[in-house]
Amino acid sequence: MCVGKCSRIVGPCLLVLGTLSMAASILLLFPAGKSKYLLEGHISSQAKAVPGVWGGGVAVLLAATHITALGWQCNGCGTRHNAFISVVLSKLALLGAAACFVLSGVGLANGPLCFYNTTELGLRHRALWGYPFLDAPDQEPHARADSYLYNQRTWSICLEPEGIVSWHVVLFSLLLLLSLAEMLLALLQILNGCLGCLCGFCEGT
Repeated sequence: MCVGKCSRIVGPCLLVLGTLSMAASILLLFPAGKSKYLLEGHISSQAKAVPGVWGGGVAVLLAATHITALGWQCNGCGTRHNAFISVVLSKLALLGAAACFVLSGVGLANGPLCFYNTTELGLRHRALWGYPFLDAPDQEPHARADSYLYNQRTWSICLEPEGIVSWHVVLFSLLLLLSLAEMLLALLQILNGCLGCLCGFCEGT
């Protein structure tokens, strides 16, 4: 496939993925569609870091915009220079998507921040804001993640926000998938850009 034609495919795909990543990360700030939890500071630390905005979003969209424009240029003038810029921006996108992937994985493993009853964890009776699946006693971190991700009966421990566990799991899982796809496409464009630096883009494509 011609280097230019490859950029025409990769660029728009990254634009879509970056936009979806930003949307998913912003939605994590508004559990149950309400803003009061954000204003009260009752949002998990990984959600507040908004990795899908700066990592899977802005960094990827910068590269995607340049790659898309590069793929649709009409001739070969300056393509080697532009291809080099696309490689640099694609590396930035790769780093951003990788950061989003890691933070999303940590957020998924830790579980959501919610208002829960500690008696269900075998602790002294009281209700508080915290990470019930992370704070569960006598369990290793891997076991905690498995127990809550694959045992939906435990999700009822979170009393507020309503439906926070499913909200948290779905959106962080979506961010994981989006950032993984972004990393693969960024790697493809790095290889494509290196080829463009050496050979130039196909003229007239």
